[in-house]
Amino acid sequence: MSDRYENPLCKRYASAEIQHIFSDTSKFSTWRKLWVALAESQMELGLDISEEQISEMNAHIYDIDYGAAKRYESETRHDVMAHILAYGEQCPKAKPIIHLGATSAYVGDNTDIILQKKALAHIKKLLINALNALHKFSHEHKALPCLAYTHLQAAQPTTVGKRATLWIQDLLMDLEHLEFSLGNLKLLGCRGTTGTGASFLRLFDGDHEKVKALELKIAEKMGFESENSIGAVFPVSGQTYSRKVDYFTLSALSSIAQSAYKFSNDIRLLSHMKEIDEPFEDRQVGSSAMAYKRNPMKSERIASLARYVTVTALNPALTSSAQWLERTLDDSANRRISIPEAFLATDAILSLVINIFDGITVYPNVMKKRLDEELAFMATEDILMHCVKKGGDRQVLHEKIRQHSVAAGKKMKQEGCPNDLLDRILSDETFGLCETELQDLMSADKFTGMAEIQTEEFLSQVKETIEANKALLGAKVEITV
Repeated sequence: MSDRYENPLCKRYASAEIQHIFSDTSKFSTWRKLWVALAESQMELGLDISEEQISEMNAHIYDIDYGAAKRYESETRHDVMAHILAYGEQCPKAKPIIHLGATSAYVGDNTDIILQKKALAHIKKLLINALNALHKFSHEHKALPCLAYTHLQAAQPTTVGKRATLWIQDLLMDLEHLEFSLGNLKLLGCRGTTGTGASFLRLFDGDHEKVKALELKIAEKMGFESENSIGAVFPVSGQTYSRKVDYFTLSALSSIAQSAYKFSNDIRLLSHMKEIDEPFEDRQVGSSAMAYKRNPMKSERIASLARYVTVTALNPALTSSAQWLERTLDDSANRRISIPEAFLATDAILSLVINIFDGITVYPNVMKKRLDEELAFMATEDILMHCVKKGGDRQVLHEKIRQHSVAAGKKMKQEGCPNDLLDRILSDETFGLCETELQDLMSADKFTGMAEIQTEEFLSQVKETIEANKALLGAKVEITV
């Protein structure tokens, strides 16, 4: 609707897949699956619940009557109660036993964990595909010399592939962080209003083992299998699971955003230097005023969204620290917004990274030109050593190089002239160099050190990670705007 605000993350940036994970359909059908799992487990442990009631509940997991739920919520001001009543309308036989012994956090918190698990798995898929795209780029350009920069000032040369390994290494650390968060997610379980399990203990006539078995059964039915409740369900809780879990999850997303932000800044700088271009479509417009412009808008968008994710990760940190005793509700509104939006923005960020490396353009001639402008200064030590080996006086040669370097640098800065240091050295009889000797000393690959072999060795390790996750390759990303 054009007369209402719509979230740009959904309208412009995030994929349909991640939007579906956090959709009402996913959320409320998971609530119903949890209610089925609860009732089915209670029946298996001896409560008076029939197969007919379970079948009725199963038959109405997805055909949610949102109109009824909205009507009930306007009356009760309670979203969970509204959906219990709406579900009960569709399941009249099962209505008396829906949500038996549970509290709102049973469906709310367990669903949050389930959706986070699905969303983290989706982000992992994108991350593996981003790593694969970067791996190909780095391998292709592992030996291509380029000027490196420290403090954004020209430094010793590196290779394009070696520079890309720095981006890859950050993403590998992000993958490790993400896998830790994904592998350690546990369900809240079913503990009742303060986490003591009192209501379920009453239902099972004081049988502690049945109460513990109930949680294990629910966890297994919801895909959180484990040999014991410690692994599948948090061992202790208040009414909710610890909100630190949300912090760990969004911290993993923030880590990815930070890496992408750094990468996008590098691409923007290299675009300014005309060494690299991100993909630019045939009819794409860089500026409404300056028709010639080819702005790195995808990298700029990464930076913009990454800043948002990084800041959003502060929300669960503050929420976790502000929880009172066994439960307070000042987390709810914040979590409804911050958790899904952090995932949607991270999805958009990684999609952009993949898209950029599917069509990135490298300009070796521009890199060579920039190298040639600075390489003369860097080559002076090699020139000095070569001429000393030929019988020259090291101190005399050093002073000559100093004089010529100062003069060449002054002319470059004051007059905007090309670097003529090599011409000065070549014409100075003190050095006794011919043009062939000098050109051999100036070969760029002599100045990149171990960059190529470092890249090869590192990429072989990266390949192992990609191979271990090859089932996740082939993600299709679409940039809508």
